Amino acid sequence: MKLQFLRNATLKLDYAGLTILIDPDFGPKHSRPSFTGRSPNPMTELPITTNEILDGVELVLVSHLHADHFDKVAQDLVPKHLPLICQPGDEEKIRSFGFSNVTPLTDELVVNGILLTRREGNHGSGPVLDKMGQVMGFTIEADGEPSIYWAGDTILYPPVRETIETTQPDIVITHSCGAKWDDILIVMDAEQTVEVCRIAPEKTKIIATHMEALDHATVTRDDLQAFAEPSDIGKHRLIIPDDGEPLHLTAPNA
Repeated sequence: MKLQFLRNATLKLDYAGLTILIDPDFGPKHSRPSFTGRSPNPMTELPITTNEILDGVELVLVSHLHADHFDKVAQDLVPKHLPLICQPGDEEKIRSFGFSNVTPLTDELVVNGILLTRREGNHGSGPVLDKMGQVMGFTIEADGEPSIYWAGDTILYPPVRETIETTQPDIVITHSCGAKWDDILIVMDAEQTVEVCRIAPEKTKIIATHMEALDHATVTRDDLQAFAEPSDIGKHRLIIPDDGEPLHLTAPNA
């Protein structure tokens, strides 16, 4: 399995013979407004061209319709014929962008021998939840490949813990920038990410993403690394990739 982290939540995944693009955000640096007044968004450029990102892509997964997960540039550039999987309730909006092969992930779906399962997520807590709207995570499984839990835009709360405990994934991908809205945490921060490392099985690698791209983030890569240092979480378990960095991973028993 090859996973290339691109920027923010955007990933390109070569998995069980299929090339998957997750949450494409293609906007140029500073092309969208600031959330906090600190900087226009996104705060960084993509590490490779959109043509390189789209090369070979056979399936697109969109967790929700916030601009940093499926922006207008990506809506225009991603080929409209590609199969696209989204959370229930977003399919008609995505079809209105011109996409012709849109399937909501209501529970489980098998694509080319890959099992996709929808997982719950809370994009914050309390009064901010209505503002953030519904989101989803998902697990990905296939014979001979490491099992993946892509948690998505969620804080660490009981359903996320339960997913880790029940699925025992080989890889957990977290969004760990500590972004806040109305001063309320809307994705995991350093403390919650290290807690994921603690509750996950010893075999599990945690890949922390979604950092240093948006101006309402409060945790940098260095912040997370520094917070994790005093714990017993070894570097072999917590991976904090740079934009554009490819990771080659195998199932523990492969």
